[in-house]
Amino acid sequence: MKLSVIVPAYNEEKTILTVLEKLKSVVLIGDFSKEIVVVNDCSADNTEGKVKQFIAENPLVEISYFKHEVNKGKGAALHTGIQKASGDYIIVQDADLEYDPEEFNVLLKPVINGYADVVYGSRFMGGRPHRILFFWHTIGNKFLTFLSNMFCNLNLTDMETCYKLFRADMLKGLNLKERRFGFEPEVTAKISKIPRIRIYEVGVSYYGRTYEEGKKINWKDGFRAIYCIIRYGLAD
Repeated sequence: MKLSVIVPAYNEEKTILTVLEKLKSVVLIGDFSKEIVVVNDCSADNTEGKVKQFIAENPLVEISYFKHEVNKGKGAALHTGIQKASGDYIIVQDADLEYDPEEFNVLLKPVINGYADVVYGSRFMGGRPHRILFFWHTIGNKFLTFLSNMFCNLNLTDMETCYKLFRADMLKGLNLKERRFGFEPEVTAKISKIPRIRIYEVGVSYYGRTYEEGKKINWKDGFRAIYCIIRYGLAD
C-alpha cells in the first residue's frame, strides 16, 4: 500500500525544505510506502529552486514536482496533486509547518485496522499540542464545522482541518470544482454522500502561524466556505 502526500505550495521558500525533510524521515506503519507530490502554484519566490534542490540531493526519495504557470489557488493545486497521485490513499500536507507529518500514522491506524475509508485529523480533540492564536478564527472554524455537519449529517469537530486522509479511488471519483479555500467544505460535502462511506476522526497537533509568519486564509474565505457548504450540501 502507498500513501500519496500532496504538498500545495505558494511562496513557501522559507519552509518548503524543512517540510520535505520531515516527510522524507517519516516511517509509516502497516508497511505503507509513500510518495511526495509537490504542486507549485506559480510562486513568486524561490520555492521552485528549493524543491529542485531537494530532489537533486535526495535521488532515492519518491517525489514528483508540478508547477502551475499562473496562480490558480490552493484548491486548484490540490486538484492537480490528486490527479497525479499514484497511491492507494491520499493526504494533504501544507508547506507551512502547521501540521506534523509524524502524525500520519495516527490517521493511518483506523485504515490499517479496517475501520475507515476517510480519516479527519481534528485540531480540537485529544491531548496533543495546539498553538493558541486567534479567538475569532476558532469561533469561525467551529461555526463552519457546525454548518457543514448540519448539511452533511456528520458530527465532525474540525471540518476545516488540512489533515484529511482519503481512499484514493473515492477522492479521485469526486467532481471537485473549488479552486481556493472552498476545497475543504466541498470535499466534505461530496465525500459524505458516498453510500456506506466510513469516516473517522482522530486528534492531531496544530502549530498555527500568524499572518506575519505567512498565514493566507482570511474572512473572505470564510464567507466562501459558507457558500460552498450550502451549495454542495444541498446538491443532489
